[in-house]
Amino acid sequence: MKVLVQRVAEARVRVSDEVVGQIGPGVLVFLGVERGDDAGLAEWYAGRLARMRLFPDAEGNPWRLDLREAEREALVVSQFTLAARTRKGRRPSFDPAAPPDEAMPVYRAFVRALRATGVPVAEGRFRAMMLVELVNDGPVTFLLDGPAPGSLR
Repeated sequence: MKVLVQRVAEARVRVSDEVVGQIGPGVLVFLGVERGDDAGLAEWYAGRLARMRLFPDAEGNPWRLDLREAEREALVVSQFTLAARTRKGRRPSFDPAAPPDEAMPVYRAFVRALRATGVPVAEGRFRAMMLVELVNDGPVTFLLDGPAPGSLR
């Protein structure tokens, strides 16, 4: 699983001229589900994201508050291209990406788990061509590290 997080002042997703997801200050999460990923891993990443100190406190001290403490939102966008392999050739290989019927339940598990932490969550539209608009705050962008090997067993 690849989880790319951008701290934003605002973000929105459009599908065919319709805004399907929109947030104010918070994080835009691009979620790439790979073959073999499961709900347990999605829940782990959601919990990790909810607890990360990504925002300054009222005095401006950086990296003090998590999403809930800062009263921020999340916009989650499925992005299978994060799973691409680009080492060889001129065309990306999407073999590592989970097929849609496997990816959808994992994506849903991530969104459910993040909402369960109390973070307000908006979404893009799974498998749709989307226009994603954002105002990056910082800029601050993280590719989240996964759990330690064997820790989810």
